[in-house]
Amino acid sequence: MFGMIPFDRNEHSLFNYLDEMERSFWNGSISDAMQFRCDVQDRGDHYLMEAELPGFESKDIKIDLDGDKLTISAQRDENEEKKDENGYLFRERKFGSFSRSFDVSGIDTDKVHASCKNGVLELVLPKRSARLPGARRIEIADQ
Repeated sequence: MFGMIPFDRNEHSLFNYLDEMERSFWNGSISDAMQFRCDVQDRGDHYLMEAELPGFESKDIKIDLDGDKLTISAQRDENEEKKDENGYLFRERKFGSFSRSFDVSGIDTDKVHASCKNGVLELVLPKRSARLPGARRIEIADQ
């Protein structure tokens, strides 16, 4: 019967459990630098990273490379309008900045490219090719 109550639902999923555990660890406060969920797949010659950023437009997302550190950040500002005037009864969507950094030491950072569609940021991260020493012949010195 609890599923019929529109504003007082308890969803019993792993993500909600982990979110609640994080909130309790931080005493119910949510940090300004919130994280977003990512999936990374090994596609042989490259990795494919998919980051969930629902509601963000590509102009709100920044991807920075600094050495072997890749940082994805996004910022969404809340309008300063009063919520009562807009007819809100309940508001769960979050506003603020989101940021997350990754080690890309095995990535060819010159060939990284990104696209964003339907709130999912996709990054193609080509692997660095292993440089094998060139073939050569070693001469034997006479003694």
